[in-house]
Order: sequence, then structure tokens, then C-alpha cells
Amino acid sequence: MSKRAVVARALRRAAAWCAAVVVLAAVTGFCYESVARQGDPPVLGRLVDVGGHRLHVHCTGSGTPTVVLEAGLAESSASWDVIQRGLPGRVCAYDRAGYAWSEDGPAPRTADRAAAELRALLAAAGEAGPYVLVGHSYGGTIVRLFARHWPALTAGLVLIDVTDENATEALQISRPLLAAQFTVNQALARVGVLRLFGDALVPAEATAAARASAPVVYGAGSMGAARAEAWAAADSAAQVRATVRPGAWRDLPVVVVIPAGQPATAADQAGRLAALSSRGRVVVAGTTDHYVQHAQPDLVIEAIRSVR
Repeated sequence: MSKRAVVARALRRAAAWCAAVVVLAAVTGFCYESVARQGDPPVLGRLVDVGGHRLHVHCTGSGTPTVVLEAGLAESSASWDVIQRGLPGRVCAYDRAGYAWSEDGPAPRTADRAAAELRALLAAAGEAGPYVLVGHSYGGTIVRLFARHWPALTAGLVLIDVTDENATEALQISRPLLAAQFTVNQALARVGVLRLFGDALVPAEATAAARASAPVVYGAGSMGAARAEAWAAADSAAQVRATVRPGAWRDLPVVVVIPAGQPATAADQAGRLAALSSRGRVVVAGTTDHYVQHAQPDLVIEAIRSVR
């Protein structure tokens, strides 16, 4: 046998061993994750059927109007922990289909579908309107569509550094990148990497509650849901773009919160959104953090109280 043939044979054996190790590690990780999942934190609130699947909702306090908290892409009800604990009155945070404790919902996962499911959830849960709707980032797209479809059930809007529906090129470019990122994260969660090395994978902005529930909040289900929403983001932007017209929100109390140091385009978007209501205003936070509700919870709480 020639020297070249010997080297090639050795390389094939090494590759086969590496593949076997990878498969063994993946199988071991999957089994570990399956067993460890049995000890995950229980549902904080309750699961409510919205027509074929159930959504998790966690409500606290009492009074009217009810505040409804809508999380951003790849986030869950746990991201509102500080706000929900610090805000008096009736406050509800929930998980969109597929996220955290909620069950998967039908595709495509557009913002318009999410808004309809939120309406079904509140009705089935017995949470009477009208509601103050609070949306962060992509969650702002959903609450804007809710306000468009059910204006009589909308008492006010608080929009926190919300997605710009006019950034169509950026949304198209980011779609495959985000989908790939969430696919990788989903695979890591399924083989137990997230559970073992959660501090390295959980976003730095995550609250204590989100960190405690990380295997659920940022688990495989949530990453799959985030991928589906990212893939439908351009369609969701078109849906909310169709609702923009002068005076669309009439005299609805609206607060648009943006972080400090934003480019002119972001400031313009905030002003444009506020101008859709005769009672709209822009609040510039004292932080550059996209998660204003984490960096300046008192500012967000005050914004919500001002539209109640």
C-alpha cells in the first residue's frame, strides 16, 4: 500500500471517529435535556385555549384598565418581570405561540395572526377591556395591529423602541441571518448546551426571572417561534404599514419611548408614530439600551401610568 493510500485511510478513520463522537455527544445531550426538562420551572400563570392551541398568560393585581405587556422577538413574558412587579393595578404578561410555556400555533407567524390570538386569549381568559397595550421592539408591531382592529378595546399605547415597519430592506436582509441564528440556538437547546452553559447564551439584558427560567424561556420551542416570526417579519411590517394614516389613533393616549443616542431616522419614526394621535408624545430615555424596560424600569412604569 502506498504512503498516500495509508494517509488517506488514516484520515477517513479519523473523520469517522470524529463523526461518531459528535453523534454520541448529540444523543447524550438530547437524553440529558429530555430528563432535565422534567424539573423545569412550572407555569407561572395559566394556559388558555385560543382555538386549537393554548397560550400562557400571567396576570397580577386588580383594577381597570388592564395593562397588557407584549414582548419583543425571541423574548417572553419573563422579560416584563420588573415592570409587572412594579406596576400597580391589573397587569397581564403572556407568551406568544411557541414561546416559553405557550404551545405552538399555526403558520405563518405574522404579527396580524399574533394580534388576533392575543384578542382571543384576553377574551377566553375573562380579561375585560379596554386595555393599555405595551409593546417592546417587534411587540410594538403586534399591539399596533391590535389597536387597528379593536380600537374600542384599546385605552392607550406605550411603544418602546419599536420595529420600524419602513425598514423593508433591512428586514429582508436580516431574515435569513436571524433564521440561521435561531436554528443554531434551537439545536443547542435541544442537546442541553443552553442548560449547561446558560450564562453564555442567555442575553445579557435578561432579568433574574428570565435567567431562572432560561431553559424554558430561551429553550428550543422559543427559538423555533422566534425563527418563524423572523421569517414572516417583512409580511408583518407590510401589515402594520397599511394601518398608517393621519389621525389613525385619533385622541388615543400614546407614548413612544426611544433610547438616547438614536439616529435621525429613529427619532423621525418616533415622532411620526406619536403624531398619529392628537395625544401622542415622544419620551427619550436616559439609556442607550434597546431594553429600556430593563435599564430604566421607572421611566417605563411612569409612561404606562400616564396613559391609563
